[in-house]
Amino acid sequence: METPAPSAPRDRNRGSDETDFVRRPGQTVAGLIAGYLRWRGVQRVYGLCGGHIQPVWDELARLGVAIVDVRHECAAVYMAHAEAELTGRPAVALVTAGPGLTNAVTGLANASTSRAPVLLSGRPPRPQTGRGALQELPQRAIVAPLCRAALTADRAREVLPRLDEAMLAAAGWDTPPGPAYLDFPADLLTEHLQPRDTADWIPASAQPPEILPSPAGLARARDLIAAARRPVVIAGREARAAGPELARLLADVGIPYLDSGESRGVLPQDHPSVVSAVKGRAMREADLVITLDRNLNFQLAYGSPAAFSPAARFLRVARHTSQFADNRRGDVELQCSVPAFVAALADGLSPVKLDEAWTAELREAHLTATRKLAMRAQTLPPGADGFMHPYRLLHEVSRFLEPDAAVIADGGDILSFARVALSARTYLDCGVLGCLGVGVPFANAAALLAPGRQVVAVIGDGSFGFTAMEIDTAVRHGLAPVYVIANNQAWNIEKTDQLQRFGGRAVGVDLPGCRYDRLAESLGAAGRRVTNSGELPEALAWAGDHAPAVLDVLVTQDAQSPDSLSGIAVVPPDQALTKWQLAEDRRA
Repeated sequence: METPAPSAPRDRNRGSDETDFVRRPGQTVAGLIAGYLRWRGVQRVYGLCGGHIQPVWDELARLGVAIVDVRHECAAVYMAHAEAELTGRPAVALVTAGPGLTNAVTGLANASTSRAPVLLSGRPPRPQTGRGALQELPQRAIVAPLCRAALTADRAREVLPRLDEAMLAAAGWDTPPGPAYLDFPADLLTEHLQPRDTADWIPASAQPPEILPSPAGLARARDLIAAARRPVVIAGREARAAGPELARLLADVGIPYLDSGESRGVLPQDHPSVVSAVKGRAMREADLVITLDRNLNFQLAYGSPAAFSPAARFLRVARHTSQFADNRRGDVELQCSVPAFVAALADGLSPVKLDEAWTAELREAHLTATRKLAMRAQTLPPGADGFMHPYRLLHEVSRFLEPDAAVIADGGDILSFARVALSARTYLDCGVLGCLGVGVPFANAAALLAPGRQVVAVIGDGSFGFTAMEIDTAVRHGLAPVYVIANNQAWNIEKTDQLQRFGGRAVGVDLPGCRYDRLAESLGAAGRRVTNSGELPEALAWAGDHAPAVLDVLVTQDAQSPDSLSGIAVVPPDQALTKWQLAEDRRA
């Protein structure tokens, strides 16, 4: 592994030069926390009120930081997660002690695996700690495995250093970005500051410095690419920060490109390097695999020769070693920022002797598969139950989307269809954890960040049940997403698996009779049920005009999703997909 070259000097930029909040007369610790967050550029905080955090809650409101109050703490973390994804900056969720914190844990887990925010919490007063206080739990111990840092401030003089530490950890200085946790005892929040409590604080930038590739490692990377005839690039999260530069480089060189949920939208679908519709073939036939801040996790068969050529060489590039030191190590490994690598590579890459016939075949196969799916989606008949195919629904949603729309996909079955049939430059989904329930909060956050922008969430009926009450959050905050519920009245991947593998018995998988349109109406949003595909164009337009709006669209249970067909519900022992498991078995 190549060690990184020295980075640029540390940026001492302050979020702004207005640090007077540390010297405000009569300042309390709660006021100091609120002032710090505003100084860091935090414009809104997501949360749910509670006694252990009330002093900070009030100070934030007094300082003009927006409070986005939700119906469940997990939704607060989901919204902060979405803001971090969409802006590239840490976002803040504020939850109260005990159950408030435990309610947030699933959101923390999803943010952790997705490498996305900062979580602040309260805890019982110091004199009551260890005595069975109200809502007393070992909070740091509960969240520590999910967080880049799990901190507490017990004294006023610790507050600013701990806030800085949490911000730096969340932004990804020493580890990949992700949630950081910080709590404060309730009695500390009302304590008044003394000059000594903030005298030693030196504000610094929360943004990690750029890490340049080492000259030796860069030379080896260039040689590896120059020698390859069938290279492929697989991009992860940090590729977002190098989108235009990466697009130009790949267009100039002609290397095929595969995106992932982490990098969806970095390259437009009409970019000549995009071959995502033939991902399996590209992985099998590539002689060089270039990963940019991308783990070789279950989605990429752990880098196994069952899915990649045994002869393939790997070039692994990432800021943090955990993003390339997994499963299948690289022939060349570069620890550096992805934007820095892309810029350095473009400036001096030797001519690449590609197998142009192969790259042309991949691109044509990708386009053919995409066109066939679009044509098929328009003519797919209803299932035996009379309801439309999910691809038919997604085809009409795609036609409804504006060029700059923010698109969210959430669910099991419908997410599997959407990965294939739905594309957008701004796209979020459940992430690598497969965390159902993000759809409504993600859509709400996207609408909050860009008023007037079209926001469309396609959500499975099962997933919708987790956070459906957050429709109320959208109504109260004047947000206008369109939520399209793909309602097959079942947990359909599991139902299909049960019917096929367990003697035709379907147990605990049916969700019949729910009227999600009426639920929306009861919460103050618009709602409408759609039962056939002919209604969809007009219904989508209606929803856009009446947003926030829920379209409860009945889809057939007869359609097996790509994930269902791949055997993901079977949970094979070595691989996520049955086809990869069979390939592993043949290798054994």
